[in-house]
Amino acid sequence: MLENRLEVQNLSHAFIKANGEEIRIFQNLNFTVGKAEIVAIVGRSGAGKSTLFNLISGLLTPSAGKIALGEKADGTPGSIAYMLQKDLLLPWRTILENAVLGIELHRPVTEADRTRAKVMLGRYGLESVANAYPHSLSGGMKQRVALTRTLLADPSVVLLDEPFSALDYETRLMLENDVISLTRTEGTSVILVTHDIDEAIAMSNRIVVLGGRPAKITREEKILLTVEGITDGDRDAVTARGAPEFPLFHKEIWNALRASDVAHASV
Repeated sequence: MLENRLEVQNLSHAFIKANGEEIRIFQNLNFTVGKAEIVAIVGRSGAGKSTLFNLISGLLTPSAGKIALGEKADGTPGSIAYMLQKDLLLPWRTILENAVLGIELHRPVTEADRTRAKVMLGRYGLESVANAYPHSLSGGMKQRVALTRTLLADPSVVLLDEPFSALDYETRLMLENDVISLTRTEGTSVILVTHDIDEAIAMSNRIVVLGGRPAKITREEKILLTVEGITDGDRDAVTARGAPEFPLFHKEIWNALRASDVAHASV
């Protein structure tokens, strides 16, 4: 039985250009994600972060290596939900119908599912627009619907690819807190791709820095923050940013990213 929720072992991947040239994205990449752990992946643009998500989710098949998904706590097979930066709502479906789409792809939607969806939409101030269509919503509202759709599928691992970058700051903090809470209440594991170092530190238990080409892990940092005298206590997206260790982690990750850029430029 797999101890971790997700294990990436000796992962290698390359794209072949039209002229036959091979572009190597990863070479022997290894990392794990534990139960209820949030792992943030940061790196320069073009480091392969989105490609890595496509490989983990099964949208791409790796050239070599293994990606193993652990079972859920009840012994049933693990599952992955993937939330992109774009909301990808279906314009001909209502907000409620979009919210339950992830469930619908796996099994028939029940009335209990719809009730649960309405409760979660209400959490984000969207219950009144449950029967409206996406064109009538703002970008931030659409992204909250997309997060609802992702979480309603009860995944064991959630992939978040720059999910909150288009949101206003208050909404962003609220959704960051919801993801943090999800790991505590449901034991869900999360992999977050973000360019925002503050977001990565505030949300994650561990940060992985990708750099070079082919990409490799240039730094891995465990994030322990002291909040109100309790090390890594019940922090949230706001209190985490006020922790005394926060500026130091920011400096360390920033320097690791700069070092990765220099190494890439010299290749």
